[in-house]
Amino acid sequence: MLNDPRSHGLWEKTAPEAPTTSPLDGAISADVVIVGGGYTGLSSALHLAEAGSKVVLLEAKEIGFGGAGRNVGLINAGMWVMPNDLPGVLGPVHGERLLDLLGNAPKLVMELIDKHQIACELERNGTLHCAVGADGLKEIEDRAAQWSARGAAVTLLDAAETAKRIGSDAYTGSLLDKRAGTLQPLGYARGLAHAAVKAGVAIHTASPVIATERNGSRWTVKTASGEVSAEWIVVATDAYSTGPWEQVRSEQVHLPYFNFATVPLGHNLRQSILPGREGAWDTKEILSSFRMDQAGRLVFGSVGALRNTGLAVHKGWAKRALKRLFPVIGDVEFECEWYGQIGMTDNALPRFHKFAPNVVGFSGYNGRGIAPGTVFGRTLAEHILGRIGEADLPLPLTAPSEPSFRALKEIWYEAGAQVAHFADARF
Repeated sequence: MLNDPRSHGLWEKTAPEAPTTSPLDGAISADVVIVGGGYTGLSSALHLAEAGSKVVLLEAKEIGFGGAGRNVGLINAGMWVMPNDLPGVLGPVHGERLLDLLGNAPKLVMELIDKHQIACELERNGTLHCAVGADGLKEIEDRAAQWSARGAAVTLLDAAETAKRIGSDAYTGSLLDKRAGTLQPLGYARGLAHAAVKAGVAIHTASPVIATERNGSRWTVKTASGEVSAEWIVVATDAYSTGPWEQVRSEQVHLPYFNFATVPLGHNLRQSILPGREGAWDTKEILSSFRMDQAGRLVFGSVGALRNTGLAVHKGWAKRALKRLFPVIGDVEFECEWYGQIGMTDNALPRFHKFAPNVVGFSGYNGRGIAPGTVFGRTLAEHILGRIGEADLPLPLTAPSEPSFRALKEIWYEAGAQVAHFADARF
């Protein structure tokens, strides 16, 4: 994308084409202008248009340019924070609302894919959170117990069953979440864009917002070559925010994350490595993730950026780690390599911001953008349509605030991942 093979890698290579779009040119009017062409913005646009609203979506680059086109493709339920801890962090009302909303979020993703016939390699077989050692096993046991108590479709698997599903005896157990699954993330974003256009949304790419202006009860959102007048603005720019809402990016610490995709594996390897095609990740602090795409490529990722010395360090580590994790795989060749930035908030939970009257947005997905972005987009649509009041939203209203030592933390995360992967040949 934009002539950078390390920005979107395999996903750009295999995703269906995006709808034809063009930069905004001239002055137009709408009910709602949405800024950002990722999961949140596209979901909000689609749901608003289906309810009869006139919607214009402005994307600074291309559809799925940010995290929506770079992530692993895991449709996860919930967040990193343990279920029982959420009410303590957000309070009992918002904590329970958020648990309910995000616990069911993968269902909405799959319903939208079915409804709009989105070609995005959807797999519905769940995900596996793989335990490393005794501490990792204790973590997934606690998570399993807490989700099970809430009626979630999760199952704790022992080491033997985990080895059977993964194709490796590296783990002491795993948590199977049947609510979850995998997809082709850029294909999903582009599919949402096609559905939104079909519903009547006007999408303009290569149209970064440079300014906004309040005119009575309406907003004017300006780009270099045009402007949109609307009653509402949805800010859906998240970790890649620039321009008028750069504070959304500033309140998040960027954590780089890379992925390598092997060449398609042979039939025998595909029958032994993730034969059920679940998506998987482990409990290590510097975690690893792995899943299969539809063509049998193994997509393997971890923390780090593929730039400068990081490219050689992380690629060497990935080859060693895969060979150790799956000895039968031998010396692998990578077909694609790419990386992006995960926006991490200080409590690992998303945010709801009201930047000004009728200017709202959710952000801060902490590496779990697919299901939360989709369901938060729908929530914003329902709020704008008057179906959900501000007091009934799943998150409390907060003001953007920059975390302490943000820049230093970002340097530390990128450098620390290189040091860890250079020194550790284990997975």
